[in-house]
Amino acid sequence: MNAKKPPTPTPETCARTILEMSGAAFEPEIAVGLWSKILDHKWLLSEKVGRDMGLRTACIDFLENMEQAPDEYRTYKRKDVLKEMGAQSVSRETWDTIADSQPPKRLVQRRIILPLTETNLAQKHGVVSPKAILFFGPPGTGKTHFAKAIAGVLAWWFIEIEPSMLMAEGVEKVGANLRGIMRQARNLNDAVLFIDEFEEIAGSRDKADRIDKSITNEFLKQIPLLKSQENNLLLVCATNYIRQLDTAMLRPGRFDCIIPVGGLDTKGRTTILKYYLSKLNTGQIDLARLIEMTSGFTPADIQYFIDQVAHFAFEQELKEKEDYLVTTDTFIQMREKVNPSLGNDEIEAFEKDCDNYSRV
Repeated sequence: MNAKKPPTPTPETCARTILEMSGAAFEPEIAVGLWSKILDHKWLLSEKVGRDMGLRTACIDFLENMEQAPDEYRTYKRKDVLKEMGAQSVSRETWDTIADSQPPKRLVQRRIILPLTETNLAQKHGVVSPKAILFFGPPGTGKTHFAKAIAGVLAWWFIEIEPSMLMAEGVEKVGANLRGIMRQARNLNDAVLFIDEFEEIAGSRDKADRIDKSITNEFLKQIPLLKSQENNLLLVCATNYIRQLDTAMLRPGRFDCIIPVGGLDTKGRTTILKYYLSKLNTGQIDLARLIEMTSGFTPADIQYFIDQVAHFAFEQELKEKEDYLVTTDTFIQMREKVNPSLGNDEIEAFEKDCDNYSRV
């Protein structure tokens, strides 16, 4: 029931119609203000019962419950928007799968999580809670995972704005769709709004065509609007190619933090491997050997590696008709099918980007 509201009648017509439906008399300038609220209440009642409720019923019910009706409408409408935008709840466990030794986790904990959870202490010391952050780094390093982990540890909704949402009505309407989605999002509470491949909608305007320039311009307008909201809403953007972003997007005042997300250290690989090993049917496992053979692996590489091992074990048991235990030898056998994503060139480029763009 997302039909658009009809045009608002004149103040005199509003006053006369409300009087006819409910017997309550209001001055025209007051009646016109009540009219849109009555229509909102009609929508709310119709959603609750699953059928269209009459305007007279909605008018009388609204006037009888005028104090709580607007708040109830906003709460119910927010649930409707969450569903429409594909909001997900994320387990607290997601945060625990990231090793404490990983630099991005410590930064996120210090600059993002704590100001949003220790609000009284933050206010006491004049710390402004973050509203918009940017993750950058090579593909597969876990930027999306970090965004979901933030939602999980905060117990907020996770909403991903996907290209299909922006492209629903064609390229020409991307800017308008972005504006509409961000307008909806600004009314939410306790939500992490995530945009991956951010360079696709915020690329440099230097060599962009008319449409791409307009999309970047629109997003530059949207960030300050979102940051002006007082509700619990965090925008998290991620890019593999920070050099492709428009320079205006990287200036202070847009993103509160620009955080690099790189490869895994030994402890990082240990944490992820232990998490995935717990989901396999394992026998004798030499964890130190697995940690060694996954040097240079990103979180996505490790997940793919584990998937290959799991499918191999599944197929072996189907073939042999007996219990198959995954061992170190299984991993050694499957290792040749998986190559690490991060080579020396990628690591060197990322380190340069850290020096040039990080702001934490």
